[in-house]
Amino acid sequence: MDDSSNAPKFHMDRSQYGDGLLQWFTDAHPNHSNISVTDIDIPVATGFSNETVFFGVSSRTDEGPHDGKYVARIEPDDGGMFPIQTPDCEISVALQQRVMNTVKENSDVPIPTLGKLITEPYLGLPFFVMVHVDGRIPSDRPRYTEEGFVVDEATDAQRTQMIQTGLEAMAGIHQIDWEKANLHWLNPCDGTPTQQKQIEIYRSYVEKELAGREHPVMDYALDWLDQNNPNDERIGLSWGDARLGNIIWDDYTPAAVVDWEACSLCPTEADLGWWLMFDRMSFDDVDVERMSGYPTREEQAAYYARVSGKEVRDPHYWEVFAIMRFCAIFIRLGDRLTNSGLLPPEMNPAVGNMVTRSLANILEIDNPTPSLIG
Repeated sequence: MDDSSNAPKFHMDRSQYGDGLLQWFTDAHPNHSNISVTDIDIPVATGFSNETVFFGVSSRTDEGPHDGKYVARIEPDDGGMFPIQTPDCEISVALQQRVMNTVKENSDVPIPTLGKLITEPYLGLPFFVMVHVDGRIPSDRPRYTEEGFVVDEATDAQRTQMIQTGLEAMAGIHQIDWEKANLHWLNPCDGTPTQQKQIEIYRSYVEKELAGREHPVMDYALDWLDQNNPNDERIGLSWGDARLGNIIWDDYTPAAVVDWEACSLCPTEADLGWWLMFDRMSFDDVDVERMSGYPTREEQAAYYARVSGKEVRDPHYWEVFAIMRFCAIFIRLGDRLTNSGLLPPEMNPAVGNMVTRSLANILEIDNPTPSLIG
């Protein structure tokens, strides 16, 4: 989850990673010689979520020269953004690497080629490396619905294709039988995973992160979710951060599905709720007119139902759940912004932000803590 809404972002010098990546590659590939690490880049670095580092490696092998492009995913200093599902999920990058391998082995959903989890102190923190996948990613800032290739280059048919194939990828994730795929390590319950447990996990996370501060919209949302729980029995692997910006696109079809730090075992319609939440935030909440060829929210839900074979039962509930989750992690994000000096504490970004506003709007309640972020 690298979208931080209106939070400021900045570029950082991470050239010092070169020595660590060089040592890692040398140790991991003893048949390579004349190794050099090149083109280290972090396109948008906040340090607030998992850090993603792009880099190249040039070397020689008995078969000839090697020139590879890679991506490293590095654990944040103080852990991941989302609440921890089980003790096996405490290291965010370990969770991601493990679940991506599971998806790769149990579905046709495109996943980058992965290396193993690295815990040796090459970079000072745990990380894993993926082979770089060529393609394009819709931007968060500025929003891809305001400018960029989806707006400026795509035809109507390509926009439709993009949304439909993204939903097909999501549906492919939901076809995985979590028990047969040995995902028991991701189960926070003694028996079958439940939505009730997810509400409990987020309530505990929110209480811990707020540390006594008031958040009336969040309190209302958690109670509402508890009281209106549909107790959906269709439990499966939830991607957790299902949106266009977490797909690498090649010719308007998914080349790779990425960013798995929010995954869990819960009713799979939760992913559709998150997908629809980002649609709302990318059009309605920023007063952007829907582009021609871009399916409506109702059309997207209907298409997901068709390709997944799963009836869409409670889209409103699952969108409220999605915005609550986003609002919950914004508490930690807001504190990181103030602790780093990027925003003054009096702005209260942990509570007063656009996600809190969106949560109040969908629940049709007052928001006593309006956003002060630009």
